[in-house]
Amino acid sequence: MTRARPAAVLAVVALLLFIATAVWTQFVRTDLDWVQATLSLYLHGPWGLALRSAYCLLALAIAVLGIALYRHSVGPRRSAAAPLLFMVAALGLATVSIGDSWLPEATPLLAPLVHGLAANTAFLCASVGMLLQAWYLRREPGWQRSAALLWAWAWLAFALLWLHVLWRAGPPRGLGQKTVIVIIVGWLLSLAVAMYRRGRGTTVG
Repeated sequence: MTRARPAAVLAVVALLLFIATAVWTQFVRTDLDWVQATLSLYLHGPWGLALRSAYCLLALAIAVLGIALYRHSVGPRRSAAAPLLFMVAALGLATVSIGDSWLPEATPLLAPLVHGLAANTAFLCASVGMLLQAWYLRREPGWQRSAALLWAWAWLAFALLWLHVLWRAGPPRGLGQKTVIVIIVGWLLSLAVAMYRRGRGTTVG
Protein backbone atom coordinates (compact mmCIF):
# COMPACT_ATOMS: atom_id res chain seq x y z
CA MET A 1 0.00 0.00 0.00
CA THR A 2 3.09 2.27 -0.02
CA ARG A 3 2.33 3.29 -3.60
CA ALA A 4 -1.12 4.47 -2.46
CA ARG A 5 0.38 7.14 -0.20
CA PRO A 6 0.50 9.87 -2.88
CA ALA A 7 -3.17 9.22 -3.62
CA ALA A 8 -3.98 9.45 0.09
CA VAL A 9 -2.09 12.75 0.41
CA LEU A 10 -3.85 14.16 -2.66
CA ALA A 11 -7.23 13.12 -1.27
CA VAL A 12 -6.52 14.61 2.17
CA VAL A 13 -5.43 17.95 0.66
CA ALA A 14 -8.48 18.08 -1.62
CA LEU A 15 -10.84 17.23 1.24
CA LEU A 16 -9.32 19.81 3.59
CA LEU A 17 -9.59 22.50 0.91
CA PHE A 18 -13.23 21.59 0.34
CA ILE A 19 -13.95 21.71 4.08
CA ALA A 20 -12.18 25.06 4.48
CA THR A 21 -14.04 26.61 1.55
CA ALA A 22 -17.44 25.27 2.58
CA VAL A 23 -17.01 26.45 6.18
CA TRP A 24 -15.72 29.85 5.05
CA THR A 25 -18.80 30.47 2.90
CA GLN A 26 -21.06 29.87 5.92
CA PHE A 27 -19.51 32.92 7.59
CA VAL A 28 -19.06 35.31 4.67
CA ARG A 29 -22.47 34.74 3.02
CA THR A 30 -24.53 36.79 5.44
CA ASP A 31 -27.30 36.96 2.83
CA LEU A 32 -28.10 33.28 3.49
CA ASP A 33 -29.35 31.57 6.63
CA TRP A 34 -26.91 28.69 7.11
CA VAL A 35 -29.56 26.63 8.95
CA GLN A 36 -32.16 26.92 6.19
CA ALA A 37 -30.00 27.26 3.06
CA THR A 38 -28.61 24.11 1.48
CA LEU A 39 -24.98 24.16 0.40
CA SER A 40 -26.09 24.30 -3.24
CA LEU A 41 -27.39 27.84 -2.74
CA TYR A 42 -23.85 28.96 -1.93
CA LEU A 43 -22.70 27.96 -5.42
CA HIS A 44 -24.01 31.28 -6.76
CA GLY A 45 -23.19 34.80 -5.69
CA PRO A 46 -20.13 35.85 -3.66
CA TRP A 47 -17.59 33.04 -3.26
CA GLY A 48 -19.70 30.86 -5.55
CA LEU A 49 -16.79 30.17 -7.91
CA ALA A 50 -14.59 29.14 -4.98
CA LEU A 51 -17.20 26.69 -3.73
CA ARG A 52 -17.81 25.29 -7.21
CA SER A 53 -14.06 24.72 -7.48
CA ALA A 54 -14.12 23.05 -4.06
CA TYR A 55 -16.86 20.73 -5.32
CA CYS A 56 -14.47 19.63 -8.07
CA LEU A 57 -11.79 19.01 -5.45
CA LEU A 58 -14.23 16.85 -3.50
CA ALA A 59 -15.02 14.95 -6.70
CA LEU A 60 -11.29 14.44 -7.26
CA ALA A 61 -10.82 13.09 -3.74
CA ILE A 62 -13.69 10.61 -4.13
CA ALA A 63 -12.40 9.32 -7.47
CA VAL A 64 -8.78 9.08 -6.30
CA LEU A 65 -9.70 7.13 -3.17
CA GLY A 66 -11.88 4.69 -5.07
CA ILE A 67 -9.25 3.99 -7.73
CA ALA A 68 -6.35 3.75 -5.27
CA LEU A 69 -8.14 1.31 -2.99
CA TYR A 70 -9.11 -0.89 -5.92
CA ARG A 71 -5.63 -0.92 -7.43
CA HIS A 72 -3.90 -1.76 -4.15
CA SER A 73 -6.40 -4.19 -2.65
CA VAL A 74 -5.40 -7.83 -2.23
CA GLY A 75 -8.33 -9.16 -0.20
CA PRO A 76 -10.87 -11.73 -1.42
CA ARG A 77 -13.63 -9.12 -1.79
CA ARG A 78 -11.77 -6.93 -4.27
CA SER A 79 -14.36 -5.60 -6.69
CA ALA A 80 -14.76 -2.76 -9.16
CA ALA A 81 -18.27 -1.98 -7.88
CA ALA A 82 -17.22 0.48 -5.16
CA PRO A 83 -14.73 2.48 -7.29
CA LEU A 84 -17.28 2.65 -10.10
CA LEU A 85 -19.85 4.08 -7.69
CA PHE A 86 -17.28 6.57 -6.45
CA MET A 87 -16.48 7.58 -10.02
CA VAL A 88 -20.16 8.16 -10.80
CA ALA A 89 -20.52 10.16 -7.59
CA ALA A 90 -17.51 12.26 -8.58
CA LEU A 91 -18.99 12.81 -12.04
CA GLY A 92 -22.25 13.92 -10.42
CA LEU A 93 -20.42 16.44 -8.23
CA ALA A 94 -18.44 17.77 -11.18
CA THR A 95 -21.67 18.11 -13.16
CA VAL A 96 -23.22 20.14 -10.34
CA SER A 97 -20.18 22.40 -10.19
CA ILE A 98 -19.67 22.93 -13.92
CA GLY A 99 -23.36 22.95 -14.78
CA ASP A 100 -24.15 25.59 -12.17
CA SER A 101 -21.48 27.80 -13.72
CA TRP A 102 -23.40 28.41 -16.95
CA LEU A 103 -26.64 26.41 -17.16
CA PRO A 104 -28.78 28.79 -15.05
CA GLU A 105 -28.18 31.58 -17.57
CA ALA A 106 -28.05 29.48 -20.73
CA THR A 107 -31.03 27.20 -20.03
CA PRO A 108 -32.84 28.34 -16.88
CA LEU A 109 -35.58 25.71 -17.23
CA LEU A 110 -33.16 22.80 -17.68
CA ALA A 111 -30.67 23.86 -15.02
CA PRO A 112 -32.71 22.75 -11.95
CA LEU A 113 -33.32 19.32 -13.49
CA VAL A 114 -29.64 18.76 -14.29
CA HIS A 115 -28.61 19.99 -10.86
CA GLY A 116 -31.13 17.79 -9.06
CA LEU A 117 -30.26 14.63 -11.01
CA ALA A 118 -26.52 15.19 -10.64
CA ALA A 119 -26.69 16.01 -6.91
CA ASN A 120 -28.97 13.07 -6.09
CA THR A 121 -26.75 10.74 -8.11
CA ALA A 122 -23.68 11.97 -6.24
CA PHE A 123 -25.27 11.48 -2.82
CA LEU A 124 -26.71 8.05 -3.58
CA CYS A 125 -23.65 6.62 -5.34
CA ALA A 126 -21.27 7.97 -2.71
CA SER A 127 -23.26 6.53 0.21
CA VAL A 128 -23.69 3.10 -1.41
CA GLY A 129 -20.04 3.11 -2.48
CA MET A 130 -19.03 3.84 1.11
CA LEU A 131 -20.97 0.83 2.34
CA LEU A 132 -19.46 -1.46 -0.28
CA GLN A 133 -15.93 -0.19 0.25
CA ALA A 134 -16.16 -0.59 4.02
CA TRP A 135 -17.51 -4.12 3.52
CA TYR A 136 -14.60 -5.01 1.22
CA LEU A 137 -12.08 -3.63 3.69
CA ARG A 138 -13.38 -5.91 6.43
CA ARG A 139 -11.57 -8.75 4.62
CA GLU A 140 -8.58 -6.69 3.54
CA PRO A 141 -5.36 -7.61 5.42
CA GLY A 142 -4.48 -4.98 7.99
CA TRP A 143 -7.74 -3.04 7.66
CA GLN A 144 -10.02 -4.85 10.10
CA ARG A 145 -10.10 -2.25 12.87
CA SER A 146 -10.47 0.73 10.55
CA ALA A 147 -13.01 -1.15 8.46
CA ALA A 148 -15.25 -1.75 11.48
CA LEU A 149 -15.42 2.00 12.16
CA LEU A 150 -15.86 2.85 8.47
CA TRP A 151 -18.64 0.25 8.17
CA ALA A 152 -20.66 1.76 11.04
CA TRP A 153 -19.89 5.28 9.82
CA ALA A 154 -21.10 4.45 6.30
CA TRP A 155 -24.39 3.09 7.65
CA LEU A 156 -24.85 6.31 9.62
CA ALA A 157 -24.34 8.36 6.45
CA PHE A 158 -26.75 6.14 4.50
CA ALA A 159 -29.45 6.37 7.19
CA LEU A 160 -29.09 10.14 7.58
CA LEU A 161 -29.27 10.62 3.82
CA TRP A 162 -32.58 8.80 3.56
CA LEU A 163 -33.87 10.51 6.67
CA HIS A 164 -33.06 13.84 5.06
CA VAL A 165 -34.82 12.83 1.83
CA LEU A 166 -37.95 11.31 3.37
CA TRP A 167 -38.52 13.31 6.56
CA ARG A 168 -39.76 16.59 5.11
CA ALA A 169 -41.13 17.79 8.44
CA GLY A 170 -37.82 17.13 10.19
CA PRO A 171 -34.85 19.46 10.76
CA PRO A 172 -34.35 22.53 8.51
CA ARG A 173 -33.32 21.47 5.00
CA GLY A 174 -30.00 23.28 5.09
CA LEU A 175 -28.96 21.85 8.43
CA GLY A 176 -30.05 18.35 7.44
CA GLN A 177 -28.20 18.40 4.12
CA LYS A 178 -25.03 19.83 5.62
CA THR A 179 -25.08 17.20 8.35
CA VAL A 180 -25.11 14.46 5.71
CA ILE A 181 -22.27 16.18 3.85
CA VAL A 182 -20.20 16.46 7.04
CA ILE A 183 -20.67 12.73 7.75
CA ILE A 184 -19.71 11.73 4.19
CA VAL A 185 -16.69 14.03 3.97
CA GLY A 186 -15.57 12.92 7.43
CA TRP A 187 -15.75 9.30 6.29
CA LEU A 188 -13.68 10.06 3.21
CA LEU A 189 -11.10 11.93 5.26
CA SER A 190 -10.86 9.08 7.77
CA LEU A 191 -10.39 6.61 4.92
CA ALA A 192 -7.67 8.72 3.33
CA VAL A 193 -5.79 9.11 6.63
CA ALA A 194 -6.02 5.36 7.27
CA MET A 195 -4.69 4.68 3.79
CA TYR A 196 -1.76 7.03 4.38
CA ARG A 197 -0.93 5.46 7.74
CA ARG A 198 -1.01 2.01 6.24
CA GLY A 199 1.27 3.21 3.46
CA ARG A 200 3.79 4.25 6.09
CA GLY A 201 3.72 0.75 7.47
CA THR A 202 1.68 1.75 10.53
CA THR A 203 -0.95 -0.79 11.40
CA VAL A 204 -4.55 0.41 11.06
CA GLY A 205 -6.33 -2.75 12.00
